[in-house]
Amino acid sequence: MENNIEVNNLSKKYDTFELKNINFTVPKGSIVGFVGENGAGKTTTIKSILNITNSSGSIKILGKNIKQYEKEIKQNIGVVLDDSFLSEYLTAKQINSIMKDIYNEWNENKYINYLKQFNLPINKLLKDYSSGMKMKLKIATAISHKPQILILDEPTSGLDPIVRNEILDIFRQFIAEDETRSILVSTHITTDLEHISDYIMFIKNGEITLNLPTSEILENYGIVKCDEKDFSKISKEDYEYYRKEKYQYEVLVKNKKMIKSKYGISTIDKASIEDIMLFYIKGEK
Repeated sequence: MENNIEVNNLSKKYDTFELKNINFTVPKGSIVGFVGENGAGKTTTIKSILNITNSSGSIKILGKNIKQYEKEIKQNIGVVLDDSFLSEYLTAKQINSIMKDIYNEWNENKYINYLKQFNLPINKLLKDYSSGMKMKLKIATAISHKPQILILDEPTSGLDPIVRNEILDIFRQFIAEDETRSILVSTHITTDLEHISDYIMFIKNGEITLNLPTSEILENYGIVKCDEKDFSKISKEDYEYYRKEKYQYEVLVKNKKMIKSKYGISTIDKASIEDIMLFYIKGEK
């Protein structure tokens, strides 16, 4: 399978934080969910991919090195970042005029249709938009120039469930229209990823600790609840993390079938992406 994004040995060192040899791909036709707690390295990774942050390693987008072909590549990327957008003293109508000059393939009709769909006023200053309205405007702007790739940092934060579902449908439609497209989406709302992502990638302390197909994770991972005696029987190599509660142990396992047959444990709860993330962040080895 060909990849739209290839990241190899991506590293970046700050005084108090380090990205450590990040490696991953975003295949064509896929939505990759990127999860991790605040400060884990998601935004640094995304800004490195976009060449906003200068990092070491190799980053190829659409087969080309971002540092050598940045201008050309960015014509084919739609971006939503939490902390960067146009002046608060612009209107949605003025943004349309600006984007016409930036993107060769800017589609004014598509942009205006998204504004209508999202109920965004065209002549109101951005400073008078709510945070949810601003996010919807960013998304409308990101997808109105025929990009091959969407790179999104927390695109559904601050939105109510109805609008979030609207936006998730737009992401699905974006891939369905052209199976050579891809989306890399960072979010804290992991339930969204269960519905739309093909792969889940988890980052902790600057390192990728999990990168698997979403279906595989949801099918195979589980949570065993047991007392101390039964927990002591489970080999360390057979579980990922555990948490000690007041009256029991909760144990994250990555192969429910094997655990059932090997240890005779009949009841294993399903593990959601959020459950797994919490174990990775707060669990013990």
